[in-house]
Amino acid sequence: MKILSSKEFEEEVLKSNKKVLVDFFATWCGPCKMLAPILEQVQGETDVEIVKVDIDESMDLARKYGIMSVPTMILFENGEEKDRVTGLRQKSQILSFINE
Repeated sequence: MKILSSKEFEEEVLKSNKKVLVDFFATWCGPCKMLAPILEQVQGETDVEIVKVDIDESMDLARKYGIMSVPTMILFENGEEKDRVTGLRQKSQILSFINE
C-alpha cells in the first residue's frame, strides 16, 4: 500500500476518476498498526484504491482535512470527500463503508 506525499496526493487522489480510500495514520499509533493488515485484505477484495498518508510527514494534508485523531479514513470519489470514519474498524465495516 502506497504512502503518499503531499505532492502525490493531488495526482493520485484528487485527480482520480475512481474511489480512493485514504488512511491518515501515524507510525506511533497502535490502532493504525492494527488497521494496516486489515486494509491489505480489503485492497484485495475491492477495486477501490487504498493509499496512506503519514500525518507527521504530511502535516499540511492533516491540517487541510482536519485530522484530529488517527486512524482516520476518508473516502474520496471523483476528487471530492464523500465520507469519513475515525478509529479502528473491522474488515466488514470497511467494506460496507467503501461500498455505500
